[in-house]
Amino acid sequence: MRDRNEIVRERQSAIRRELDRRGIALKVVAMDAEISYSSITSYFPQAGGDRPAMIPMGVVYALAEARAIPDDLLSLLLPAGCMIVRAPEEIDHDEMERVARDYLAAKGAAHHPDSPDGREISDCEDRDLDQRAARLVAVAA
Repeated sequence: MRDRNEIVRERQSAIRRELDRRGIALKVVAMDAEISYSSITSYFPQAGGDRPAMIPMGVVYALAEARAIPDDLLSLLLPAGCMIVRAPEEIDHDEMERVARDYLAAKGAAHHPDSPDGREISDCEDRDLDQRAARLVAVAA
């Protein structure tokens, strides 16, 4: 099993490459997160430069709180299958219930023996469920 610290350092390097690709300057990241520029560059050095310093959780907290680095990139610091997801500020719970019930009803109908592929979900039902799931996600966002 690979050393966890090495995995995190590799991911820090990947974050730096992606920040560069997206045109996100480390000076802006440092200012937004209120972390010194020298510290930020030690955590996210240029490709071929120094080995990244191990990033402390307090720095990850500051970066996430300030939204200084996009959540999808900060998620690279987490184990596979884990990610940073922001809870919506406002949710219309009545609309969420309506859309969720609509999805569940369609999902149940897709497993009915009289549906196009019987108890299996057919391609057309799968597309329909995907659209309904997208609406559910959109309502939550």
